[in-house]
Amino acid sequence: MRMTVEIEEDALDELIKVTGIKKSSPAVAFAVRDFINRKKAKDFGRMLREGKFDYPATNDEIENRDI
Repeated sequence: MRMTVEIEEDALDELIKVTGIKKSSPAVAFAVRDFINRKKAKDFGRMLREGKFDYPATNDEIENRDI
């Protein structure tokens, strides 16, 4: 999807520097995807800590499974 976004030049320069991606559009797309992945991981960790998941197997049972 194409869109026009106004980003401060120094922020875009820093994004290109930290990602190592030379072109601005791919660097911004990478940053957006990375933000989404980090947010999902953070939310998943929070849900684990809050006990939102109920696993039927114990930790020992999972570790002793033949893979």
